[in-house]
Amino acid sequence: MAGQQQINDFSLAGYGEKGKKSWDVSGKSADILDNVVKMNQVEGNMYGEKDNIKLTSDKGDFDKAEGKVHLQDNVVITTTSGAKLTTDSLDWDRKAQVVTTKDQVNIDRDGIKVKAIGAKGQTDLKTVALEKDVRLDIDQKSKEPEGKLSKIVITCDGPLEIDYEKNVAVFKNNVKVERPDSVIYSDRMDVFFIPGKQSKSEAKKEDSSQGMMSGSKIDRIVASGNVRVIRGENTSFSQEAVYSAADQKLTLSGRPKLVIYSTEGMDAPVGN
Repeated sequence: MAGQQQINDFSLAGYGEKGKKSWDVSGKSADILDNVVKMNQVEGNMYGEKDNIKLTSDKGDFDKAEGKVHLQDNVVITTTSGAKLTTDSLDWDRKAQVVTTKDQVNIDRDGIKVKAIGAKGQTDLKTVALEKDVRLDIDQKSKEPEGKLSKIVITCDGPLEIDYEKNVAVFKNNVKVERPDSVIYSDRMDVFFIPGKQSKSEAKKEDSSQGMMSGSKIDRIVASGNVRVIRGENTSFSQEAVYSAADQKLTLSGRPKLVIYSTEGMDAPVGN
């Protein structure tokens, strides 16, 4: 029947096999229209076997027919595995377990902070594709005994595809890596991370802060296509450059060329 109904403490829930709750959506108040429920102070949850996901926002529209939710203003996704996403608006397709936004999005997971415009990913944030104007910040621990942190900043026009399960991020178009001692430019860049805790025994040896940092260590960076490496006043050109974090060595391949503007810093390793 056509009309509008206003209620407080609105909630919906879905159940899977054996009557186990698989999702729920609630609001402090709601206007129930013919096809849409308009909610205030929204909270949504998805309950998985390994990870639970919580979504909150100031406002939200629940589409009765399609079962989709549009979240608006102060949107936050958090997962029990430690990921957090914030944005201004978000479309949540709970059946497909996909979230999308055209607004600026910030993701913080395992000490890796990402900012971009537009995103699409799994609701559990295990894989995310970021559309444009991408910036990724990593606090990388040095090999020195003091264990000082050095910041690595990677930017690109986009897209950026991150697979947190496979520990790889793929940057495309006008990629730039800023490290304390060098800057790398390329058309594409694959960044491979060292996985976090590998076993329960290892986890017991580390406290929570060390565990978070363990997921942010870079294993290697592979830059390809029109690669340019700047160290001080010297510039190297190649088709591919591989940076190995283990020995902190940068190897250039594909007809590398080194242009030296100074007699200093000539010990940069160059390979074929």
